[in-house]
Parts: sequence; C-alpha cells; structure tokens
Amino acid sequence: MQKIRKIVIPAAGLGSRFYPLTKAQPKEMLPIIDKPVIHYVVEEAIKAGINQILIIVGKGKEALINYFDSHELDSLDTEGKNRFPEIFFVRQKKPVGLGDAIRYAQKFVGNEPFLVLLGDTIYQSSSDMNVAQQLLSAFEKTGSPIIALEKVKKEKTKDYGIISGENLGGRLWLIKKLVEKPEPKDAPSDLAITGAYILPPEIFGYLEKIKPGKNNEYQLTDALELLARENKLLGYEFDGTRYDIGTKELWIRAFIEFIDKDPRFEKILLETIEKHNKH
Repeated sequence: MQKIRKIVIPAAGLGSRFYPLTKAQPKEMLPIIDKPVIHYVVEEAIKAGINQILIIVGKGKEALINYFDSHELDSLDTEGKNRFPEIFFVRQKKPVGLGDAIRYAQKFVGNEPFLVLLGDTIYQSSSDMNVAQQLLSAFEKTGSPIIALEKVKKEKTKDYGIISGENLGGRLWLIKKLVEKPEPKDAPSDLAITGAYILPPEIFGYLEKIKPGKNNEYQLTDALELLARENKLLGYEFDGTRYDIGTKELWIRAFIEFIDKDPRFEKILLETIEKHNKH
C-alpha cells in the first residue's frame, strides 16, 4: 500500500460571506487567537508526518502566500514552532467549486493517494491522534479512500454534503450515496462530510466527468458519488471537534472557544463575563 506523502489544501474561495473584510485579506488568514486559520491546517498535516504541501489559492490570496515566506521576525520563534517545510502554491483561475480546485493538484499528486484538508476548517482532536492521523490510520488498515464524517443537526444538512451508508463497526462506514447540501426533508442521513479526505489519484478521472451542480459549481461530492458507485469509499466519524470558519458567526464562535481553552486569557475572559452579567 502506498504511504500518504502529500497534502492538498484548497484555499481559493472568495470569502463572500466575510465581505468587506475579505477585500483586504483571505478568510483563511483570519486569526484564531495568535495564528491564522491556515496555520492550524498546515500544522495538522505536519504533525501527521506529511511535509509535501500544495495550497490552491485564487485571486487576492497574496497575503496567504506571503505568510509562509521567511520573515525577519522568524528569529522570535526560538522553539521552531512556526517553521514550515517548503510549500507549493497553484492558482485556481476561477472560483467555480471545490471539485474544480482539486483538479489543479493533479500534477503535484501524480499517481499517489493524497490527503485533503480545507483551508478554512480547523480540527481539534479528542484522542492521542489528530484528525489527519485518525484518517491515515484508517486508510492504512483498509487501503480504501476515506472521508471524515460527523453527525449534524437535521436542519443543518443543507449546509453540507451528506452520506448514507452501512456501518462497518465503530466509527467506520461504507458509503453508498452522497448528496450535496440536501434540504432536511431530502437528506439521506445526519452524517456530514466535513472537509478532510484521503483520495486516490483516480479521483481526477471522476472530476473530469462531473458537470456544474449546486450553485453552478463543480462539486467534489459529485465526483465522490461516482467513485462510490464503482469503488469502495469509506467514511470515518472522527474523534474530536471541527471548527468551520465559513461565516462570521462560526469564526467568532471558534475564536471564543479557543480563548476559553487557553489559560493565557482566563483572566480577561472572566472579567468580560462578569461585566456582561452586571448588565
């Protein structure tokens, strides 16, 4: 079985739900305490032992590229916590969906399976393995492409790709059907695709077959649906918490939860709560 050596991080979306903030900076550069979102994503891959990294960017993402350049302030990082391997970038010509963005990784990936983590999603694990490692472990045991799943509230299915399938024991599922952002009444389950995948190189063939779908975009979910029909596609309910930084409300919630877990900010958080309660 081929070892996963490469990761692809799509970060090419316009960030329209953050306008006008994203006129000046990519949403992936929004801070969560003292690091931007994209930093956490790259860190997840590095901790999982993957150091061949491709980030797919779009128009107006220069700040994201610059972030990973060397900088005179890097001397302040005395413990090496913020040092990165060489990172490659490719530009998506038009923002027409995640499926289209993944196409740009074909030359980088070659004939190897690869990890995908979305540039606007952070995972915090509840186990001794981070979420990328959990997926890698499941892949090593099964040899099949696999995507991270989590249960969502029924009214939230319209915001996610949703699967139906057969539980194979524990957290592992055999996926039989995928639907992109179904209305709650049409959702085949409450298991959502969360933005972490291990994909085979064959995915590029399926991406060539799909047509624009929801929102007139090329959806990765549609290519995965074709893959699931012809091959085994697995899902894994990861052990942890996912923070989707896709809207202002979700970003603020993630920021607050990270502060709540960080002892550096315990005093100011308590003072803020006390002040709020007085009013």
